[in-house]
Amino acid sequence: MTARQIVISIPQKVLLAEKTDEKSFAGEIRMLAAVKLYELGRLSSGRAADLAGMSRVEFLTALGRYRIFPFESELNDLEAGNA
Repeated sequence: MTARQIVISIPQKVLLAEKTDEKSFAGEIRMLAAVKLYELGRLSSGRAADLAGMSRVEFLTALGRYRIFPFESELNDLEAGNA
């Protein structure tokens, strides 16, 4: 899989406030972005997992930590009678 690198500047004060280092914070930012884009329906669970750097099963399991139901779109389809 080809990957592109995106560079963002994080103020040192943010890293100090979070009590973390650049590598750990970068991983957290990737996960948070993946979760939010999945929640908004902009990424599938598979693509969000790719962004987060984990398997789809790991990603779906991790969604609970962010209080996101992993099958919200499927549930909505069933409720709307689109299944």
